[in-house]
Amino acid sequence: MELKDKDLTLRKAVATDTHQLTEWWNDGRVMEHAGFPNGLGITEEETQRSIENADRKNMTLLIIEVENKPVGECNFRLMGEQAEIGIKVCDQSYQNRGFGRRALKLMISHVFNHPEITKVILDTNIKNKRSQHVYRELGFKLVDMRIDAWQDQLGAWQTALDFELLREDFSFIDQ
Repeated sequence: MELKDKDLTLRKAVATDTHQLTEWWNDGRVMEHAGFPNGLGITEEETQRSIENADRKNMTLLIIEVENKPVGECNFRLMGEQAEIGIKVCDQSYQNRGFGRRALKLMISHVFNHPEITKVILDTNIKNKRSQHVYRELGFKLVDMRIDAWQDQLGAWQTALDFELLREDFSFIDQ
């Protein structure tokens, strides 16, 4: 699977992405908002299994590339009439440049190409203001705030925000 928008490509993660994904997932700066300020602490073998098991979990794990350079990852899981998504622009030099927004729009357009999908859901940390802004720009609505929903690796309580996007509130990419 490959989705393209000019210089941006979303492609299915494969075995050769193991090293890069492991590096990102073990980087506390990348994983902080997911509750892992020290990174995941996983091996390449564990990452390889995650790539292999994604399909069995009905999840699609994608690599975000800009001009063929891996800069992040995103994923979606189809669950009946809704899809759950996640995204990380991992390379800091590509953050705040619109690539995350474009990758989201491309992935969501693909997800909504499945006729049974009527809504996309996601959650984020309340501290992640940049993501919240992008989600709202794309039409997501805040549906719940879960105060002290979970503890990060350091034991600090975190608040999660749940967003949803209905098909009719999304503006598809012109193709």
